[in-house]
Formats: sequence, structure tokens, C-alpha cells
Amino acid sequence: MKTFVSVLGLGLGLLLAPAAYAQTGDLLGQLDSQTTDPQKREVVSATFKATHIINSQSVETPGEGTLAFLIQHRFGTLNSGAYNFFGLDQAVLRLGFEYGLTDRLTVGIGRSSQEKTYDGSLKYRAIRQTTGARAMPVSVTLFASSAINTLKFNLAPGEDRSTASRVTYSYQALIARKFSPNLSVQLMPTLIHRNYVATPGQQNDVYALGGGLRQKITKRTALTADYYYLLPGNTADNFRNALGLGVDLETGGHIFQLHVTNSLGMTEKFFVPETTGKFFSGDLYFGFTVARNFTLKSQL
Repeated sequence: MKTFVSVLGLGLGLLLAPAAYAQTGDLLGQLDSQTTDPQKREVVSATFKATHIINSQSVETPGEGTLAFLIQHRFGTLNSGAYNFFGLDQAVLRLGFEYGLTDRLTVGIGRSSQEKTYDGSLKYRAIRQTTGARAMPVSVTLFASSAINTLKFNLAPGEDRSTASRVTYSYQALIARKFSPNLSVQLMPTLIHRNYVATPGQQNDVYALGGGLRQKITKRTALTADYYYLLPGNTADNFRNALGLGVDLETGGHIFQLHVTNSLGMTEKFFVPETTGKFFSGDLYFGFTVARNFTLKSQL
């Protein structure tokens, strides 16, 4: 109400005494000085526009009472040739749901056609970037997920594949900063634990450091990228670092994300330790994500 009264008074003064105001300088500067408190602590919002960047999770959560429905689709490699219609004859699909139990805590489930994998996750916004007094420079979101492979295995005599051996766990700290209204950057220390590996030389625990960014170019369009560097070890020697480049399109009620990446999988279990494509040799998977939010619980 005070802000409204200030603005109304300023407007009336301008109408009644234009000459006097013409001598005082920049009216917008005067208005800002009355309505902006540099000591006020405010949370920085919309570091990213969706809960995913490309392969990666972002620091964003749907919010309390909001259900996010994700359709993630990835075709075959572009260099697979005309016979496979440059990858369009092949596809992997993942359907996911993410529900905000609170503004900070989200639970998610999903199912991918790759290895008939089911996944579940928890995501918690531990720290939020703020401005003003005692400003917090970054946002930190903690993410944990598990994925289970439900393929039917042709087991060799004496080989045992228990349910536990089919499970992979992922743990991440998502650390992001919105540097300006147009640029956001995120770091992602990552641990993947696999209960089962085929040979003793392979790693049950795989460590990686991820990075992602979003650069806004128009009101409703932004460029995105993410990358995972595998720390030295057997996995890094035999697999590739995952790289993705994309564009986000805001179309009213949903976010439409287009991208190319050298990783076929769309969950941490796949794209962190199992990427095989050579990005700059044309092993590029074209894909898209459609994210649509539904408010199931009133915010009032």
C-alpha cells in the first residue's frame, strides 16, 4: 500500500506541477529510490526455467502442490545414415513425474524404455541464492535417485542376478548461481554407485564433475549446455564424457527443450558412467523434452 500511495502521489504531483518536476532530474530514479530497499533480502528465482537442463537435473523444483509431467525422447545417432533415416527410425523414451511435497522437497518417478528401467528420486532445495542484506551467492539443491534394470537376462549356469544387483544409485549436489537475468551456471559433483559390475576391474563407484549453463537470448528462448567429466579410473578409460547442447523454448504452459548429445540414456545411471558416443565424430543423439506443470494443490 505504501508503494501504491507513493506512486499515486508522484503521478498527481506531475500533473499539478510539471515545471517543478522538470527541474528535479530523472523521475524514474526518484521512483526507484522510494520503492527499492537495497537491504531487503530477496530470493533469486528462475535460475533455470525447468527442472532439467539437458541430461542434468537443475536446481529448480516444481513447487508445493505442483506436478511436473515430463516426456523425454531421444532418437538414434545422426551419423547412422539414410537407411535409419539419420536416427529417426530408432528411439528411446522416458516418462517422468515430479511432485512438489513442499517448495523445497520434490519426489519423482520415471520409466525409460532403455533396459526397461524404473527410477525414483528425491530432490531438496537446501540453500537458495538471495540478494540484499547477508546475500547468499549460490543455490544448492541435493539430489538422490535409484534406478532398477528390469530386463530379462539370459543367465549363464551358476550366474546369479538378484534384485539388488540390478539397482544403481546416484547422488549429486547441484550448485548454481544466476549471474544476471540472462546467464545461469551450475556445478554438479556426482557419485554413481552400481551394485553390480560385469568384471572386477570395473568400478562400482564412479565419480564425475558436471557443469551446466543457460544463456537467455530472447524473452522466451535460451541456449543450454551441460557436460560431465569422469574422474580418472577404469570408467573414464573406457567411456566418454557426456556433452549436450540445446535450446529452451517457453510456450505458455510448458517448456519445450530441443538438444543434441552423445549420450543415449536420460537418467544418471546411463549418461554419467555409460556414455559411448564421440560427440565430435557425429555420434549425436537428437532429442527433446516436453515439461508440463499441473497445480494439484491450491497455493492460497
